[in-house]
Amino acid sequence: MAPSKRSRSPFKKLRSHVVAVVLGVVLTLIGMYQLPPRFLPQSLATGEIRTQAIQVDDTVSEQVAQVPTPTTTQNFVASAVDRVGPAVVRIDTERVVTREFGQNPFSNDPFFRQFFGDQFSQQFPQQREFRQRGQGSGFIVDGTGIVLTNAHVVSGADTVTVNLRDGRTFQGEVKGADETLDLAVVKIEGDDLPVAPLGNSERVKVGDWAIAVGNPLGLDNTVTLGIVSTLNRSSSQVGIPDKRIDFIQTDAAINPGNSGGPLLNERGEVIGINTAIRADAEGIGFAIPIDAAKEIQGRLSRGEAIPHPFIGIRMATLTPDIAKEINSDPNSGFQVPEVDGILVIGVAPGSPAATGGIRRGDVVTKIDGDDVTSAEEVQRIVERSEINEPLEFTIVRGDNTQQLSIRPGELQEVMGG
Repeated sequence: MAPSKRSRSPFKKLRSHVVAVVLGVVLTLIGMYQLPPRFLPQSLATGEIRTQAIQVDDTVSEQVAQVPTPTTTQNFVASAVDRVGPAVVRIDTERVVTREFGQNPFSNDPFFRQFFGDQFSQQFPQQREFRQRGQGSGFIVDGTGIVLTNAHVVSGADTVTVNLRDGRTFQGEVKGADETLDLAVVKIEGDDLPVAPLGNSERVKVGDWAIAVGNPLGLDNTVTLGIVSTLNRSSSQVGIPDKRIDFIQTDAAINPGNSGGPLLNERGEVIGINTAIRADAEGIGFAIPIDAAKEIQGRLSRGEAIPHPFIGIRMATLTPDIAKEINSDPNSGFQVPEVDGILVIGVAPGSPAATGGIRRGDVVTKIDGDDVTSAEEVQRIVERSEINEPLEFTIVRGDNTQQLSIRPGELQEVMGG
């Protein structure tokens, strides 16, 4: 016999009530989770929402999902700065500069010299001394107190003061500097010094995160974020042909005062040394790869000079199309072979290139039997060579191909210091 509608109605009503209660609890909890903490009860505002169960007739049970307790997660930039920040220093420098002023306009006047003699000119000194102050950044790379920075930060300084983020101040001694690579080592004496972990710039890729830390424009402990824009940006491309650096280029802001500070990867490892070298640069900065600093850090710490092979030519990358343009210009002054290679624009008198027979207008096509296709490539080959060890240059001069042996000299000797 089928049950009557009246006999089923109490059960239906009970089930409807259970569903309504469960739904109401869920909606209430969701609403509480969305409200700002100040509108919640104390136990809920602290995240203490516990699992609840509703049971009806010992048979029906529904469980409400637990709401997670809000937590704060530190981002990778903050983690990187926490790791390296204590080892980043501000470097204050001071040097005495003597300036000469124009001659006293009355010192040669016979009228004044008649009454005052030579003492008249002595009352108006022709030279004055000024104290010139500078500021840059650096970072500690060894617990014994070895600080890396740019050479131009400490160049010519009479006093060097190193300031740590924790408030400690030390007098620094410049142990060694290399102007060509713009690197310097400063030594301080202290205990429990923080050390910055060094990364590997060979592993850096375009698009990697780049974090610059330093003291730009006198604003201590400043952090900027960007990416690696490009690698192996030559110093000649940057506009400083007297340097021998292939830079890491980044869009992380690097300003005066950042010089010598670290460029970090996302793990908080130093991948470069920031250098503010282009006053007109907007939106780009440059850093010396840390691997270049690793190679010479020990020698600079011992006060050793870093040799830089030099042959003494100004050059430009040449292609057949560029050669045709030069040859078709009546004002160019000479004809060049229409080949791929490196055009010699000028040769320094008395340089190894001049001694070896290279002339203006020659085109270098090979070095030690290997093709060369860019001026930057030639620069790198020369930089990796040995002083006075011959390099075999293949050149095209007019319609002739010649072999010339060039023995690199020492850049500092050629430049006179």
